[in-house]
Amino acid sequence: MGKLKYQGNISKTVDIEYFPFEIKNKEKMTLESLEEKFPDVEDWKIIRELNLLNTNPEILYRPFNTLSGGEQVKVLLSSLFAKENEFLLIDEPTNHLDLEAKKAIEAYLQKKKGYILVSHDRKLLDNTCDHILAINNSGIEIIKGNYSTWKENKDRRDVFELKENEKLKSEISKLDIASKRTANWSDKVEKSKYGDSHVDKGYIGHKAEKMMKRSKAILLRQEKKIKEKEGLLKNIDRIDSLVIKPLEYMKNNLVLVDNLGIKYGNKTICENVSFEINRKDRIALTGKNGSGKSSILKLLLGDNIEYFGDLKIGNNIKISYVPQTTEILNGLTMRDYTKKLDIDESIFKAMLSKLGVDSKEFNKRIDELSEGQKKKVLISASISNNADLYIWDEPLNYIDIESRLQIEEAILKYEPTIIFVEHDETFVQNIATKIIKIGK
Repeated sequence: MGKLKYQGNISKTVDIEYFPFEIKNKEKMTLESLEEKFPDVEDWKIIRELNLLNTNPEILYRPFNTLSGGEQVKVLLSSLFAKENEFLLIDEPTNHLDLEAKKAIEAYLQKKKGYILVSHDRKLLDNTCDHILAINNSGIEIIKGNYSTWKENKDRRDVFELKENEKLKSEISKLDIASKRTANWSDKVEKSKYGDSHVDKGYIGHKAEKMMKRSKAILLRQEKKIKEKEGLLKNIDRIDSLVIKPLEYMKNNLVLVDNLGIKYGNKTICENVSFEINRKDRIALTGKNGSGKSSILKLLLGDNIEYFGDLKIGNNIKISYVPQTTEILNGLTMRDYTKKLDIDESIFKAMLSKLGVDSKEFNKRIDELSEGQKKKVLISASISNNADLYIWDEPLNYIDIESRLQIEEAILKYEPTIIFVEHDETFVQNIATKIIKIGK
């Protein structure tokens, strides 16, 4: 986009557009805002693209700020693809979108060509991309295929390179021991010149000098071999394992929900919801945005929400919570947050480091961090908190794929009792033991 300083060369034969672009006046009718941004794009082309997204074009005649998150994404993508001969840079188009909206975006992008997509959603990458450009510690690579193809190749290569690394390290260690032995021998030879006064010093000195040259030559050869082998060591991406220490609640059943409904004033958000949470259950709540998923989680947390039906929560259950947004972190330092939650600061920082947050970030106020780092703060705090029940509301927004894999691995290994809302379909499939659909 030409907005940052860089080295090297970028050659472009087409114009580039970026998603998401800003709508300056969100109170205006959406079509008016788009016409201001792209005066050369004909309205019928935007309508055509919205139809391809199975979206009613009437949303163009409403103020942009009244559209849902999914509708806003569809409008922005439609207007960009309505421009011809453009190459698009699409940056995380499905954050915060429910499963239905994500599937619509996925199906739409499957039919399109000419874009680079940044996303942490593995299923989206698998179904929409034909090449993967991966930025690794050891450099940048591009391969033909989708995410799963790239991951399979990378895992196979990492296993081979780890074995090669261990072999090289063993050889380096042996060479290092040999070079130290040679250095000690060289020192003994040097000291032999100053031995018994009755011995011929000239002969001893000549012999010692000759042996010194030989030992130095051996030492130099050994050091050269060490450097050569160290140069072959690969800088492999390693994923450190996270640790969760869930508590064992005294009873098998923690929560019972029967024909539950939630109201806000005169409006019923959801109804006829029934499920129970037993020890080691991993329950995913699914449904459209606005169907009441987050409200159910807040009700379990004890928030003052009007409901009807039966809700029974076991006595003295200790809960660990990851909220959907990061607003609660505003104005806090890492130390403030750990004190507020009464968790071990050293364990919390260890989990944060394992998730790839550099220790130099620990002294910053949390609201100075990126959105992804803030979410990692929330997750690290939650897993550092020994609990009977973990309640997570869209924990993976802005979280990179490697960290998602770490979190999945830890949940499967330590089997915490957890109820969560998450729009990453792969994560839900890999983690959930029960799926509860809210709404129609």
